[in-house]
Amino acid sequence: MVHKLNNQFEISPSNRYYGFIPPYMMGGLAREGIEEARVTIQQSRLIRRNRSKRMVDMGTFLGTAKEGKASRKVFDSKNTYEARVELVREEGGSPSTDETVNNAYNYVGQVFDYFRDVMGRNSIDNLGMDMVINVHFGEKYQNAFWDGDEIILGDGDGKIFSNFSRSLDVIAHELAHGITQFSANFKYSGQSGALHEHFSDVFGSAITQHAANQNAHDADWLIGNEIMGPELYGESIRSMSEPGTAYDNSLLGKDQQPAHMDNYYQGSADNFGVHINSGIPNKAFYLASLEIGTGKAALIWYRALQKLWPNANFNDVVKIIVETTRDLVKEDVVPQGATQKVRKAFREVGLPK
Repeated sequence: MVHKLNNQFEISPSNRYYGFIPPYMMGGLAREGIEEARVTIQQSRLIRRNRSKRMVDMGTFLGTAKEGKASRKVFDSKNTYEARVELVREEGGSPSTDETVNNAYNYVGQVFDYFRDVMGRNSIDNLGMDMVINVHFGEKYQNAFWDGDEIILGDGDGKIFSNFSRSLDVIAHELAHGITQFSANFKYSGQSGALHEHFSDVFGSAITQHAANQNAHDADWLIGNEIMGPELYGESIRSMSEPGTAYDNSLLGKDQQPAHMDNYYQGSADNFGVHINSGIPNKAFYLASLEIGTGKAALIWYRALQKLWPNANFNDVVKIIVETTRDLVKEDVVPQGATQKVRKAFREVGLPK
């Protein structure tokens, strides 16, 4: 069985940036007459064009920066479509009277702390890269994204989506795109692009669970439920435990993520399924976490990410993750039996194929 995508109102795939809300979902909202979604799509096109003028191939400068100590700088875009408009809070500064500013500052700090304390990583690039955060971006802008240098957070329209700074897993997801960019730097198309989204969901969920002192059995495994506005309250963007069940309503349609390779989406929409097909490895991570714990699974996935390459596919990832698990068993970092449990988790979603 091959999935077909219902909505073909797509953001152009050129000059990509890593938006939290998938383009097919935003297109569906535009088709339903949601004006803020249409404006978000138009502004996203402009963002990509402007971004393309200053994009630098990561491979040309990885490893050339001097190591430093990461600091945070929060800028208020003042509802313009510009970044770094007004600096409103920086590392060690007093809290703002604006809750959005404080949320963004604090959640970015939690992400930094997690990667430093749990994974031994020094910021996004592992060299102490400063983190620039832009809030109040655009007019009711209904998305959040990592643009290769910094994170952008829209306010939402307050009806469909609320302020994107409210969600730790949104911010962790977007910053994890930066981690992947400075690690495997997956090509953002097809299976490698789905892996870009998958690893962001993995760390978004792992960091949220870590901050809440949850385990794999306590967690809801939902991605983006905190930013659903009153018209979509109770829905989510993705479910890692049950891909394909995150939402089902008249505005968004039905969640089209497959949970098994038998239902792999083979169309060209969503940049050949980067958000859609990420549900398959997401389910495998969830199953592995139930068996060995989210913390141990996230460590395996993080170590494996450092060994992967731009055009890696799902089968490549299975091989590297299983090998990494075996290495960590040898180091007595994860328990005996973890290799078999991780391998079984992938088999349950039809991988390798």
